[in-house]
Amino acid sequence: MTDTHNPKREPFSNAEKDPDDWTTGDEPMTGAQASYLKTLSEEAGEPFDESLTKGDASKRIDALQEKTGRGK
Repeated sequence: MTDTHNPKREPFSNAEKDPDDWTTGDEPMTGAQASYLKTLSEEAGEPFDESLTKGDASKRIDALQEKTGRGK
């Protein structure tokens, strides 16, 4: 009997995972996140918080992308 389930046919991106569920979400944000978040913060006229975790930075990026019309 052949297994018809093929995970490659059902792509799942980790980028779609809720930041609260990330195993590394409590680590400091990455350099790339900090750079993009700083740019978005300036465009939105919002303060930049350099102490955010990876998970919180991701949520903040999403919020600022919505506010500035960038991204998605």
